[in-house]
Parts: sequence; C-alpha cells; structure tokens
Amino acid sequence: MMERYEIVKELGSGNFGVAKLVCDKNTKELFAVKFIERGQKIDEHVQREIMNHRSLKHPNIVRFKEVLLTPTHLAIVMEYAAGGELFARICNAGRFNEDEARFFFQQLISGVSYCHFMQICHRDLKLENTLLDGSAAPRVKICDFGYSKSSVFHSQPKSTVGTPAYVAPEVLTRKEYDGEMFGPVESPYM
Repeated sequence: MMERYEIVKELGSGNFGVAKLVCDKNTKELFAVKFIERGQKIDEHVQREIMNHRSLKHPNIVRFKEVLLTPTHLAIVMEYAAGGELFARICNAGRFNEDEARFFFQQLISGVSYCHFMQICHRDLKLENTLLDGSAAPRVKICDFGYSKSSVFHSQPKSTVGTPAYVAPEVLTRKEYDGEMFGPVESPYM
C-alpha cells in the first residue's frame, strides 16, 4: 500500500510510533505519515483519532488523507505542515508582539470552534500539537487527534488525558467537561 510514497526523512517519534515525511511518487506532493506498530498500540485512541480526524475539514486543521496498512504498521497519511510546531516558532522568536499573537490565536480559536461545531473535543490541545503550514503568513494547523472524543460516537469526556503542563482545571478535578477553553486561552501566554 505504501508503494506510491517515497520516504524522505523522519519528522519525529513518540509513544505512538514514528512520523515521517513522504513524497507521492505520482504528484510529487509531500505528506506526513504517522506509523503506528500493528498490535497492542492500535487501541481505542488510534481508532478515535482516525474516525474523528477524517471527519474534520477546515483550513486550521491538518487535512486527513488516508489510512494504509503495511505488514508491520498502520500508517495515517495527512497534510504536511512545513512550518513545524508553533512551540518551536515561539522558542525561536522569543515572544510574539500583540499583532502576531492575535494572528495565530484567532486561527487556533477558529479551528477549535469548528471541532466543537462538529461535536469533537480535541483534549490535548497544546503548542506542540499546533503546526504551521510554512507559507509567508503561516496558517495554523491543529493536529494529533489521538485523545479526541466525539459526543456523537463517544461518551461525554470526563477522563484525565492530555499533557500535564496543559491540562485544564476541570480535567484535573475529574469533573465532566464539554469544551476546550483552558488550552487555547493559556497558549498566547506561552
């Protein structure tokens, strides 16, 4: 199934597996592919990620392309965001002025609002899951829907998930929650 893609380089790795940059041999278009080892790592989070991510089509969300199976891995093919993480951009810039912060924050809120309109709660929104498309006026792209929940297909979110430094107070106190307010509001201050 991966025959039509040529691996260009590794983008990163984590608990999930490995992300690689690939080039479509026919169109020469670049994509990011998340490779997850088949077996126990293919759990409900991966199933939710695929189901929820594929239903989202918005300019501020990384575009889902397809899922492929290799003999050893499940491969999630998605849009490549050449600008990297918003976190890295902030680290390199030192800090944003008010106009720059507003520019990125408005895009982030637009993507989150769309997710909520589609009844999907991301549940791990952070600067490292906020990518940039690489254009001169970079477009924010929300990625990594591994902890996401859909109120259409799943129960109301109430479990403690996410990255500790970004977890909202209502999640820490194990109260039921219906939206993402803490993460996006906190992000401009990072």
